[in-house]
Amino acid sequence: MNNEALIAKRMAHAVTRVTKTVFPGRTNHHNTLFGGEALAWMDEAAFIAATRFCRKPLVTVSSDRVDFKESIPAGTIIELVAKVEHVGRTSIRVHVDIFVEHMYNDDQHKAISGSFTFVALGPDRKPTPVLG
Repeated sequence: MNNEALIAKRMAHAVTRVTKTVFPGRTNHHNTLFGGEALAWMDEAAFIAATRFCRKPLVTVSSDRVDFKESIPAGTIIELVAKVEHVGRTSIRVHVDIFVEHMYNDDQHKAISGSFTFVALGPDRKPTPVLG
């Protein structure tokens, strides 16, 4: 299997979906999800996708352009979808979308999106190749 085929196969396997409910303990004074909570959930979903891709120790090195298109009210269901979008020599960039849906309606739409970059670490805690 060539490198491109291997990367495509691993990317498909690494897609991660996490579903959560937004309860009042996770909301601010506007009764909407705290932005920091959303970021933490996104980083976690991205970390899982990146780990599933390379099966190596990883650290988050950046989050890029997180767009809060819509606030997420308490009492809704959210689905985080994380997909590996770029593989470098020692880094992996994962795009994460948060979709929101009301508990008693069939609508689901994107509310937040952003990208997270991770670096693979070797036993010496220094960057190491993602593949190989």
